[in-house]
Amino acid sequence: MDAMAWAIWVTGLPGSGKTTITREMQHLLSGERVKILQLDEVRKIVTPQPKYTEEERDIVYASLAYMAKVLTECGINVIVDATANRKRYRDLARQLIPNFAEIYVKCTLEICIERESTRVTKYSPKGIYKRAGAKSSTVPGINVPYEEPNNPEVVIDSEKIDPREAAESIVKRIGELFNGN
Repeated sequence: MDAMAWAIWVTGLPGSGKTTITREMQHLLSGERVKILQLDEVRKIVTPQPKYTEEERDIVYASLAYMAKVLTECGINVIVDATANRKRYRDLARQLIPNFAEIYVKCTLEICIERESTRVTKYSPKGIYKRAGAKSSTVPGINVPYEEPNNPEVVIDSEKIDPREAAESIVKRIGELFNGN
């Protein structure tokens, strides 16, 4: 019998390296059934004209958690690539999904701001930290809190290790947690 599918939530401030590490993990797991749920891609469907309010975030993150649950029930492993600035968003996924792990990509705000200013993204909004000074802005870590995980299964310091090494470490830990490897 196959091992049950798993879901991991890669969290951290915008610009911390979540998406880069997730892409590296995708390469390492190429022989597995893995689906990446990327927040900004899903947000374009769930809230096509995002306002980034607390209520809207509740809906988007609950949608991500539920999609991950359904995919794991179908035998598909899931990597959720999303800031999820509130612990309750990630806790909901943990409650819904039996094989769940939280990956915290730790990075100082200063480095995140520097990285975000030069990153090329497909779905993410550009220049979020530049707009953080606006009255209506809700940027995690600046205008709204980012609640670090209490007990993540993996902590990656993206200032100290490169994305490939981070991905290898996470994939190894996933194997230990969910496949008995």
